[in-house]
Amino acid sequence: MLHRKINWTTLVFVASYHLLLVGLAPFVFGALTWTAWLGFGFTFVAGGLAITAGYHRLYAHRAYDARPVFEWAVLLASTLAFQWSALVWSHDHRLHHNHVDTDKDPYSVKKGFWHAHMLWLFTYRREFDTALVADLLRNPRVVFQDRYYLALAVGVNAVVLGLACLFMHPLAALWAVVLLRIFAVHHCTWFINSLAHVWGSRTYARELSAVDNAVLAFLTFGEGYHNYHHAFAADYRNGVRWYHFDPTKWLVRTASFIGLTSRLRVIQDVRVQKVLVSKDKDLLLNRLAAEVDELSVDLSRKLEHLADVFDANVAALSGALAEFRDASKEKRALLRIEIRRLRREIRANWKAWVALTRWTARRYAPAHCH
Repeated sequence: MLHRKINWTTLVFVASYHLLLVGLAPFVFGALTWTAWLGFGFTFVAGGLAITAGYHRLYAHRAYDARPVFEWAVLLASTLAFQWSALVWSHDHRLHHNHVDTDKDPYSVKKGFWHAHMLWLFTYRREFDTALVADLLRNPRVVFQDRYYLALAVGVNAVVLGLACLFMHPLAALWAVVLLRIFAVHHCTWFINSLAHVWGSRTYARELSAVDNAVLAFLTFGEGYHNYHHAFAADYRNGVRWYHFDPTKWLVRTASFIGLTSRLRVIQDVRVQKVLVSKDKDLLLNRLAAEVDELSVDLSRKLEHLADVFDANVAALSGALAEFRDASKEKRALLRIEIRRLRREIRANWKAWVALTRWTARRYAPAHCH
């Protein structure tokens, strides 16, 4: 990397707030009241959610639609995160998904943990491909924010700092509500590029470096379920289970109840299960192939049979649903009965698959399969 040109503006900005955060700390701690921590928390959440709900799921992946008032809210709040415009951010992120873990990936973890975390920012030379973000270039709000990003960022942060100074010591406001907030939002976001490609489980796409990590999900408003996201990037959810911590999903869903968001895109459970069956079957069959006992042979046959039955029922359901769209009224009545039957069969198949694969994983391998 030494031969590459340095992005000095980015490097100086990032280095400066780190140094100020450390240098001012001894003079600030005595002035840090609960209002300072409250101000930090509020701006951290506002800036972080604007990135996850706005930049990431709305603009980079078009996982849902939003009304202009919702867009303006996230476009302005995102300036609290200081991650440049939605247009630029989405361009780089789409490039990441299109070329993940390759040389064309701007923050590929294959180039090293710290490269993926933050060093890429200091040497990256963006070749802006307008075709990659053609849809965003047709959005006047996104274009406006990109054109006037620096002025908007300075203005919003100046207002926030001024309001904070009304309730706390100015130095405490600068340290907690500005410097610490930028530090926290940056590193939590960067953890998705680095730690979420290193530490966790690969439940949905084992061929990718992206992992699911509940700890990171807590720090990043649900973005830590990163393996699922890379497998099904069009889904507005990252945490798909009811117990998954995904405040971004909750925000988008709640906004839909009052008409601020719409057309929330989800990947159907059956499709997710089909991917899991295929991947778990390959993983376990490879593991059982190394065994020589009769039980492993029997389990291999059962796994292949269950997988085949599951795939056949999913294919039949897909065909019935496709036929239903163009069927006559009389035919639809029969198809409804068949669709309900197939859904019951698939639920039973999935339950049997989970039970068998979990038992097999415990018997022959570490428990890392569904």
